[in-house]
Amino acid sequence: MSTRGRHLPFRSGNLAVDRYIAESYDTVRGMSSRFAATICGHVIRRQSEHGIKGHIAEIGTFEGRFFIAMALGLAPGEHALGIDTFDWPNAGLLDLFHSHCARLGLPRERYTAIKANVRRLTAADIRRALGEHVLGGQVRFWHIDGDHSREALTADLALAEATLHPQGMICLDDMLHPGYPLLVVAVHEWLERHPDWRVLAVIDREDIVAAAKFLICHKDVVALFEQDLMTTFKAQHWVLGSEWERYFCVVLTPQPRIAEVD
Repeated sequence: MSTRGRHLPFRSGNLAVDRYIAESYDTVRGMSSRFAATICGHVIRRQSEHGIKGHIAEIGTFEGRFFIAMALGLAPGEHALGIDTFDWPNAGLLDLFHSHCARLGLPRERYTAIKANVRRLTAADIRRALGEHVLGGQVRFWHIDGDHSREALTADLALAEATLHPQGMICLDDMLHPGYPLLVVAVHEWLERHPDWRVLAVIDREDIVAAAKFLICHKDVVALFEQDLMTTFKAQHWVLGSEWERYFCVVLTPQPRIAEVD
């Protein structure tokens, strides 16, 4: 059932982002949920409040549903970069993406779309695409929603890490999805090789087609966001947390509860 135009019980705190999520989100085809977009919009806003400056970037942009939510949260002088082959379901996808951006208040000068297979791009390509803008081409928020294989996700993580602001955030899509059970294995292996990184939060699914996301960052960045997320989204905070063997991370879900015992 559509929730277009309805009051939502959660907000990012950025007026433009919240208006888009409440009123226009379902006019752009995609599978990311309003809840996840709201949490990420909030994190982007908090980054700005902490003085963390940089661009946003996405692998797997499709029609731009999640991309637009992130881009509307940018501060002046920052830029959004969307990467996709833009060839599915047909060759008109890139034009449709541009039309959604224009219709929803994101002018061409605020974003760049790269029509390419991300495997053919390097960190230098990303910095070059953003280099004409300020802030040295650093990305402060990456959203990874590319090919759903262990190998592709591992490569995407390497690309994101190489271009990330030191206090930046990487958001991983379709984690814990029953259709892609080995993606979380790739994340675990990557985290084992990067012991200075942590999972900051698990953003729970709303249903099977709006799967959970992980927010990951350097461990010294966690304190900037952890308590704020638990406080701001108190009604959506699952207080038992998510266990990662050496630490617990925040779990946010639209309806926090535990299973009933029959």
